[in-house]
Amino acid sequence: MTLHKNETDILGVGFGPSNLALAIALQERGATLNMQFLEAKPAFAWHPDMMLDGSDMQVSFIKDLVSLRNPASPFSFLSYLHAKGRLERFINRKSFYPSRHEFNDYFSWAAGHFETECDYDQRVVGAEPLRDANGRITRLAVTSESGAGVQSTYLTKNLVLALGGRPLVPDTFAQVAQNDCVVHSSAYLSTVKPKLKQSDKPLKIAVIGSGQSGAEIFYDLVNDPHNPQVDFIFRSHALKPSDDSPFVNEIFNVDFTSYVYQQTPERRRAIMKDFSNTNYSVVDGDLISQIYGVFYEQDVVGGSHYTLRRATRVKEARFEAGQVRLDLGETHGTQTDVQGYDLVILATGFKRRIGETILSDLKDYVTDAEVGRTYQMATTDEFQPRIFLQGYCEESHGLSDTLLSVLAARVDEIANELVCSNPTPLMSAAE
Repeated sequence: MTLHKNETDILGVGFGPSNLALAIALQERGATLNMQFLEAKPAFAWHPDMMLDGSDMQVSFIKDLVSLRNPASPFSFLSYLHAKGRLERFINRKSFYPSRHEFNDYFSWAAGHFETECDYDQRVVGAEPLRDANGRITRLAVTSESGAGVQSTYLTKNLVLALGGRPLVPDTFAQVAQNDCVVHSSAYLSTVKPKLKQSDKPLKIAVIGSGQSGAEIFYDLVNDPHNPQVDFIFRSHALKPSDDSPFVNEIFNVDFTSYVYQQTPERRRAIMKDFSNTNYSVVDGDLISQIYGVFYEQDVVGGSHYTLRRATRVKEARFEAGQVRLDLGETHGTQTDVQGYDLVILATGFKRRIGETILSDLKDYVTDAEVGRTYQMATTDEFQPRIFLQGYCEESHGLSDTLLSVLAARVDEIANELVCSNPTPLMSAAE
């Protein structure tokens, strides 16, 4: 059964922090445009399977949904604290970094103000261009499907995609990826924790990946009461600390996005490589110290319950005798070791390929021209609907594109494009 919806001026696909921030920006501009958002999850949730106890944000609370765009906004993190009655207590913490649990609660609090603007449990399955009497494409018909299989159609003039990344499974694990013994970090809490609890013996687990997620999962398993045996496996020789020093942090400033965009593709790649240690395959320094302490203490008391398999690559993965068998080789050597695991956790990041989204249905109308500075895709002359991207422009806009750092500024630019025919100035704190 298909239920047809009314036409909307702006349709956002995905309702995580990016499109939530856009909804706020449009509301604060007093935009008269009708907006609607579609979210596949049954309710608002931000990385729910990585809400590990004791994990803090790695970005200042000031880089919330709104503050860099409008510090006077009633949707700021400070406004949230005031509404929850925790403002003074948060100040007493003397920290810029809330827990991940608290920031997720902040996002959920803000999303709660837009219940009528977001349709949850709606997975987008297709998009079709609609032509007017003159043959011009003026609208899109976007089809979504609920968990119960009910389809809905949304007609829109503007499309904003904020889909997030899909779990990246290395080719080495392709043959075993569908086995429930292989889990991506994005499903950690809901998948691994029940298995630990249900097992009648301590499980042997491999954690693959040297980034923040892999380190957090390893440390969480070390502190799990079910006492799993854990191998921490990664290609590099050491866990590398993320560089969050003041001058380096300026690459996440709004004006740096414009600087990156103005460069040649070759220069952009060089910038990405130069600053990759701010975001990729790096770990918070405090967590590195805690993990180092785990292995040091193990040396003191004796034992081999936890193993650090560094400078190690997975050459082959197969399912055998009820376990995932990994052929482990030296990153810069020839020695090979074979180990069997009850669970393998892939902390291998995410992939963002715009061609694998609903835009595949519109490929005939999207040109090869670069995404615009204000995140609008280039389309053919006959195609009048505008398509904006959130989180898919790292190659052209820089490392901050997938992060919270430029969120408020990015949605301000997109909102300005959407209402450019009648922009509304923001109220200042003084007003």
